[in-house]
Amino acid sequence: MYKLFARPGWGSVLVEAQLAWYGLPFAIEDVDDLFRSASARERLAPLNPLAQLPSLVLPDGAVMTESAAITLHLAETVGSSELVPAAGEGERPAFLRWLIFLVANIYPTFTYADEPTRFAPAAAAAEFADNVGRHREWLWGIVEKAAGEEWFLGRRFSALDIYLAVMTRWQPRRAWFAEHRPRLYDIALRTETRPQLAEVWQRNFPV
Repeated sequence: MYKLFARPGWGSVLVEAQLAWYGLPFAIEDVDDLFRSASARERLAPLNPLAQLPSLVLPDGAVMTESAAITLHLAETVGSSELVPAAGEGERPAFLRWLIFLVANIYPTFTYADEPTRFAPAAAAAEFADNVGRHREWLWGIVEKAAGEEWFLGRRFSALDIYLAVMTRWQPRRAWFAEHRPRLYDIALRTETRPQLAEVWQRNFPV
């Protein structure tokens, strides 16, 4: 049994969706708002010193963090190429490139902008957050140009599409994507129609 520390709508959704897709047994350990609750951070810190989500306890008790690492690990564990192209498949290099692009370049912008006083003086925090937001929008433009017509990898559904379905719900929100990054917006909407993920979306984005 996997144990996923999670909060609805947060980064834990990325892993919850994959656990559900593979039909792996898992339990949700709900976590309070990590930005507002010191006790929530203290509770998570022994497992993840950064006190961030996702944090996943494997069946053998080992702890994994970092969604990209978990993505690759789960695919290897179940021996499936449904969400992660296998070594030797033509889509594998592009999958790895864009998976790491999302987690190394775009994902950190939420860390910076959600709590800007950690990274800039209070007097400059608002301007810093605005600059980060504009940079994020530019980064999404790079991803938009690389996106395929049906799924991000073209005709091949993958975990990248799950990432897009989740991350386009965060700032600057879906309406912005519909206007400015329509390919990513369409991929996100298609992903949400996959029946394997229906319960995950309902739990995390009920409205």
